[in-house]
Amino acid sequence: MRGIAFIGGEGPEPEVLGGLIVGADFLVAADSGLVAMEAAGIRPHLIVGDMDSLGDMSRISLLEKYPPEIIQVFPAEKDHTDTELAIEALKEMGCDEIWLAGGGGGRIDHLFAIRSLFERERTPSRWITAAEDIRCLEGNRELRLKLPFSTVVSVLPLGIGPWEAESSGLKWPLNGLSWNRGTIAISNRTVEHHFSIRAIQGRFMVIVPICME
Repeated sequence: MRGIAFIGGEGPEPEVLGGLIVGADFLVAADSGLVAMEAAGIRPHLIVGDMDSLGDMSRISLLEKYPPEIIQVFPAEKDHTDTELAIEALKEMGCDEIWLAGGGGGRIDHLFAIRSLFERERTPSRWITAAEDIRCLEGNRELRLKLPFSTVVSVLPLGIGPWEAESSGLKWPLNGLSWNRGTIAISNRTVEHHFSIRAIQGRFMVIVPICME
């Protein structure tokens, strides 16, 4: 099952969010992620977080629209971020595929915190910000996308390795590339409208501009 956690920070436009939820089984709002859902006319199955990003008046007016049984308010001083709470809630709902919507811009420590989620044993499989579509690829899985010619594609290794990948449709193929912790392959470009990347060994983060294919 697929679940989407709508989180604070810069996220996709409302029309993009509307396309994202097609096929999703559960939708969870984490704190101010609820604002983005409201703007897109999307109703969450669950709302979690300390709600500090909503502000007192917004918090009251927004949360009053929803039944109390779908709202879980946590103290501001807690061991987990609101994003982590949303991910755990989706896992408890039985979701084995988890997407994040939002989380762009803002404080750099928040950005790094979301990036760290992709180093864990069970990671989100997709993260969509206002401008980027970020995929987590592992387990001999292949990512195929249709993008405009000369679109920038960046690939980063995740986890502990070893890493091996192959690609088609990129200016600089990933085949045979030697990967180490800290290696980055940024600003590659598509030379065909369709491109693919396969993670033969290890886990990779693939970053492209917003693409709903």
